[in-house]
Amino acid sequence: MDHAGSALIFALALGTGVLAQVAARHLRVPSIVLLLGTGVALGPDGLGWIRPEALGSGLFDLVRLAVAVILFEGGLNLELGRLRRESAPIRRLVTTGAAITAVGGALASHWFMGWDWYLAALFGALVVVTGPTVIRPLLRFAPLRARLSTILEAEGVLIDPVGAILAAVTLEIVLGASLESFQQGVVDLLLRLGLGAGAGVGFGFALGLVLRGRRIVPEGLENIFTLGSVLVLYEGCEAVIGESGILAVTLAGVVVGNLVKRVGSELGDFEEQLTVALIGVLFVLLSADVRVAEVVALGAGGLATVAALVLVVRPLDVLASTLGSELEARERALLCWVAPRGVVAAAIASLFAGVLESAGFEGSREFRALVFLTIAVTVVVQGGTAPLVAHALGVSAPPRQGLVILGAEEFAFGLAEVLRAGGREVRFVDSSPGHCRAAEERGFSVVYGNALSLRTLARARLEQAEAVLGITANDEVNSLFAREARDDFDVPESYVAISSRGAVTARILEKQGSDVLFDGPKEVERWNVRFRHGAVRVATFRWAGKPEPPEVSDETGGDAEAREPRERLGARETASDTFVVLAVAVGDRWTPMHAGLVLRPDVLASVAIHEPDEATALETLRELGFVPHREEPAEAPV
Repeated sequence: MDHAGSALIFALALGTGVLAQVAARHLRVPSIVLLLGTGVALGPDGLGWIRPEALGSGLFDLVRLAVAVILFEGGLNLELGRLRRESAPIRRLVTTGAAITAVGGALASHWFMGWDWYLAALFGALVVVTGPTVIRPLLRFAPLRARLSTILEAEGVLIDPVGAILAAVTLEIVLGASLESFQQGVVDLLLRLGLGAGAGVGFGFALGLVLRGRRIVPEGLENIFTLGSVLVLYEGCEAVIGESGILAVTLAGVVVGNLVKRVGSELGDFEEQLTVALIGVLFVLLSADVRVAEVVALGAGGLATVAALVLVVRPLDVLASTLGSELEARERALLCWVAPRGVVAAAIASLFAGVLESAGFEGSREFRALVFLTIAVTVVVQGGTAPLVAHALGVSAPPRQGLVILGAEEFAFGLAEVLRAGGREVRFVDSSPGHCRAAEERGFSVVYGNALSLRTLARARLEQAEAVLGITANDEVNSLFAREARDDFDVPESYVAISSRGAVTARILEKQGSDVLFDGPKEVERWNVRFRHGAVRVATFRWAGKPEPPEVSDETGGDAEAREPRERLGARETASDTFVVLAVAVGDRWTPMHAGLVLRPDVLASVAIHEPDEATALETLRELGFVPHREEPAEAPV
């Protein structure tokens, strides 16, 4: 096929790969299932539109570079603070566990497939990998306890380069088939690990320092600069020692992800989108290159091999790796069940099958077919049933609950007291020891530290929070806190206190997915002073609804919805700073007042009133439709 045909094949693989992943998100199934099916349907066994052999050696170059980008992106998402807490089981899974899987896979394929020891050893080394491309979507659809998620994600990222290097060394031994080749293979293993680790960590620090400098890389070019640098790192290591680049880019991703804060979020988003595209291309092309007849021909021996990996080898791996750890038996059982293989296994299998076939080894096609059968079965069976198994074992992530407030000062305490009295769990984050002591004296849980640090946010258990609130005198810090919570911890609701003269506006907050806190912009520091001096009274009001405006004909631009007895108070600035609507009773619980909240008649509201301006405040509240809950404004449930 000519160059135009090759370009069309690539375009089809990219387009259909992305569409398959979009469909998988909607159907809530592992994307690899649809990608494998798409590749087979469009490949020679189906419509014949995609023929990977037409790409020639370019296919293998694409596979190598794509795997490098995918593993770098996986490393970006590993937070060192979380890794340290679960370091023992993670370390054992990628060392002792990898060895157990390699030996177990070799024994299973030798016994059930009847392969010689060389080919069986190569299969065992290759199935060591799991992969973030499968684990991360699985955790999105089946949220697990925090430490289980950390262990599975870290294992998926870190074990891929280990498995790839182990498989490469095993391939060299297989091709040499001698004692000398085995001895050289051990030396090559150490050299690859040493070069990959040293180059990855060193290059990661250098790249991180460059990205942290505000004048070195112009704004807007950080992502493409990083991508080019990573590919240079990968190919540079590969030029020195083959298969060392995969470990280098993985560790570089870990270092950069934990070192860079200025562009960390944007870089992660860019790499994640690029990874989605590359995963789609790779799986469609690689699955199209595997014949269905070859997989079917494996018969009972192939299924028995995969069953042994799932039911025997993986449990032994996990039990040995978690011995003496704090993991519960139920958590270990979940780890025993979840070990789906992903794109790295598919990519390496295709590369190695070509090398074996060129060297005249028999069984190269069977080898690749068995790897793809392993991928398909583990993804469909383990990935598909993981949510049910997690629920049955009781290790699913608990439902989100509680609110995390940035800024442990008097104004925030006023709101927190109302929310706590209404049955809501509230905890604080603050970088001031004095503020933290004040929160503890009031009986609140508080985390001391920089609220823009991922480590501090993890200690505040943001992954379990249902909402975050930024209530400091610094609008920008409030906004950044809310964005970090949404981007890094998927907190569903975020509210930000802003001032009327600040740089942060309601439109900016809307773009990042946050809402303006309270009934409009408020001067936080002013209200802190008022609360501190005892000049604020918190009372309960009832919103009766504003009087309906006069009837306006459609010709004059009347809006029917404007005549409904409800109002978005927080959607605009209130003219008076003599009161603050702190919270309202929505249903049977109190929730913070914010811009997106629609008030309905008879809803109760807790309002902080500046007592020296009480007459003005009450008049303005009456105009807005608020009336005292009783004849005299009663104290709110604080």
